[in-house]
Amino acid sequence: MDDVRAALLAGGLGERMGRLTDDTCKPLVPYAASCRLVDFSVDNAARSGIPEVVLMSLHRERDLIDHLARHWDGPRVKVHFGPHDELIRSGDPGPLPERPPERGTADALLANAEYVFAPGARDVLVQHADHVYSFDYGPMVAAHRASGADVTIGVQRIERRYVRLFGMVEVDDDLVVRRLVEKPAEPTSDLVFTAFCLFRAQVLRRVLDELAALGEDGWQHDISRDVLPFMISSGRRVLAYPISGYWADIGTVERYHAEQLKLLRRPHPLPLNALPTTLAGRSPRYDADSDSLVVGELPRGARVRSSVVFPGAVVEPGAVVERSVVLPGAVVVAGVVARETVVGAGERLAVARTGLAELEPSR
Repeated sequence: MDDVRAALLAGGLGERMGRLTDDTCKPLVPYAASCRLVDFSVDNAARSGIPEVVLMSLHRERDLIDHLARHWDGPRVKVHFGPHDELIRSGDPGPLPERPPERGTADALLANAEYVFAPGARDVLVQHADHVYSFDYGPMVAAHRASGADVTIGVQRIERRYVRLFGMVEVDDDLVVRRLVEKPAEPTSDLVFTAFCLFRAQVLRRVLDELAALGEDGWQHDISRDVLPFMISSGRRVLAYPISGYWADIGTVERYHAEQLKLLRRPHPLPLNALPTTLAGRSPRYDADSDSLVVGELPRGARVRSSVVFPGAVVEPGAVVERSVVLPGAVVVAGVVARETVVGAGERLAVARTGLAELEPSR
């Protein structure tokens, strides 16, 4: 895998995450009482033997870079910090230079082209920093190269009613992609794009140049809306690679809450000992008595049921927490009921809360 380079898209604002991203960038939102969202993609790259991940970020970059430098950059995987790499490696703790905004994920690749397409990369793996999954990219790389594909995209079958939230994919019997439509109003397939994909580096570079030549308003500057459909329509070989394991795109407060509660199912959709451990340095455990995911012991006198309680969270004796996510530094005060909700990092919950309305973005 020495000639595969990962390009990690981590520049989204996370506006649909509501109050969860008030004080942090979306990739650093805590997850599964164990880590942060960004850690899943970096961990997958490291465990697959990919030697370098190029970070493509824009918002609250310093916090994100500090996290990756502290927990990931090293012998297992090198994290290249894009235009900030030299500054970060010099040890300068100062603010990072401002950079122009980008209109979409394809713009992020173009803005970081000198790092993404630096010598040594035969293939470019595009990842997102808000996807939760545990995956070895090795077999996908082998299949991609054996097929001679210009790009191989991960796909997964889901319930048809949810396809409108994702990129819908249509394939033929040989898994050649015939159509990709982002968030279709009327889905005609139950296959969706998992948003990680493997490009032949030279082909991706050429396609980006061809799209950029259309001018600012000639395209939407997006991988799913422009790059992949353009490759399909122009006759490039686009293949689908079925993903059978657990995969989740954490795009809203509702999915953030629901997907973490899914981790409580037995067997666990993601093995707990396979989770990255950047928060507490150890894996969370499943507490069968409370049907909850916890680090350490639950406090006596508190009633916790079917919840995820992060390290550093406090549930006081007499408090009730049911089907909720309690983030680091949060305090649920004695006598308060938290039900079907998320208690934010550092928040002191002193009145009862049921549901997610207070956390979701204003409409």
